[in-house]
Amino acid sequence: MAVILVPVGGGESDAPVFATALTAARLLSAHLRFCHVRVEPGEAVEHTPHAEFAIGSAVRNELDRLQSQSDLRARTALMHVEDFCRNSGISIHADVDTSDSVSASWCEEQGPSMKCLMRKARHCDLVVMGRQTKPHGLPSDCLEQLLLGCGRPIIVAPRKPPTTLTGTTVVCWKDSAEAARAVAAAMPFLKGSKRVVLVSIADGPDHGAAELAEYLGWHGIRSDVRKIGRKNHNDEATAQLLASTAQEYAADLVVMGAYGHSRMWEIIFGGCTQAFIKNADAAVLFAH
Repeated sequence: MAVILVPVGGGESDAPVFATALTAARLLSAHLRFCHVRVEPGEAVEHTPHAEFAIGSAVRNELDRLQSQSDLRARTALMHVEDFCRNSGISIHADVDTSDSVSASWCEEQGPSMKCLMRKARHCDLVVMGRQTKPHGLPSDCLEQLLLGCGRPIIVAPRKPPTTLTGTTVVCWKDSAEAARAVAAAMPFLKGSKRVVLVSIADGPDHGAAELAEYLGWHGIRSDVRKIGRKNHNDEATAQLLASTAQEYAADLVVMGAYGHSRMWEIIFGGCTQAFIKNADAAVLFAH
């Protein structure tokens, strides 16, 4: 992994996202591509609560307010990146650098926000981003759309800046294409981890965690297998069980496949992906 995309919102979530991305970049000797998408008022109004109810002169006032917010976010995003890189001793340049040192670049994009982010993500190896905590003009399901559409693994940053991503790694395993892709994407982190725990559900079909442990062994990765039982067989209960197991091991990184069910199924009935996106304490590496 040579290039990491770091979407920059210009808000309070930038700090833990930057710290998570830098921790990953140092392990991978990667380039951090910081990108801010400037959301124009016409698009932002679609994703701003109650803005659609404005009428008459209030419409112009609302558009002016959204423009001011967009300008402020863009200025703040650049300031956050410059301050972070300066404090971290990272040079900002656009030229290709094949050295082992971490480097960074900055870009600001305009246009349909999700199309811009999708395009940027598809030209990177990994995306590191945070959960949306406040309206910022982007769709509230921006992360989920990227996860499903960009074709790249995404690390969702924890709310507090992590000190490491390679202390204890918990792999939430089941025999699925999504989980296999997540393990493949996480291989550099697994190789660097002090401890790897493979967690699977014991009361379901044999998901092959022991076979996964053998496979990882061929890559020089020693892992422990943990099978856990559950009383309730719904995805919400399973997500809580997996999350509590990750907390038990004080996981620095959780690895899991995303959206084994359809996304609409998870929205209606709940699911592991949605639960971990919203509530996980550790960094989570997803792949779909």
